[in-house]
Amino acid sequence: MTEATIDAVVFDIGGVLLDWSPTYLYADLIPDEDERTHFLTNIASPAWNHRQDEGRPWAEAVAELTSLHPEHAEWIAAYDHGWLKMVKGVFEDTAVVLGELQALGLPTYALTNFSGEKWEVAKDAFPVLTSFDGEVVSGVEQTAKPDEKIYRILIDRFGLDPARTFYTDDMAYNVDGARAAGLDAEVFTGAADLRIQLRSRGLALQ
Repeated sequence: MTEATIDAVVFDIGGVLLDWSPTYLYADLIPDEDERTHFLTNIASPAWNHRQDEGRPWAEAVAELTSLHPEHAEWIAAYDHGWLKMVKGVFEDTAVVLGELQALGLPTYALTNFSGEKWEVAKDAFPVLTSFDGEVVSGVEQTAKPDEKIYRILIDRFGLDPARTFYTDDMAYNVDGARAAGLDAEVFTGAADLRIQLRSRGLALQ
């Protein structure tokens, strides 16, 4: 058997372990596709949501956006109070890989762009998120991927050897950021490919 070249595995969460999309909530709230796309692209946009991932409180975010777009107050508020409906569930095949790594005794960590407030909501709803040996959440740290700072927080907090730490993320620019910080990182394209990537690094997964 090939000797393992990694000592720890780090998971992104949204798009890797959790099936998250605002469309799951807004498909019912805004049935017209063009109107929904406009709202989620230009009003409650990814950039607006990213500010919460960087630590902005949700109450402040909703109040500010509502002041700019009072005609959409109900839809804006729903992004906050209806947040959990944006999560369809856990990607069970990824959760199986995570469980196998943990059964091997390999440390596993979460490194995620996530509102600190919503991270606690998600952990209550999806217990698999509490199974990691450690977590670095952008909203708590007030710095987000792909900023090098958040990868350094991960490495330093848990005493990781970057070259022997594998990181998976569905966003290529976050993988590029991880590689720049010295991590062994690959783009997540599905649990089957993740399993192959980990086996190629000497891990005895099924």
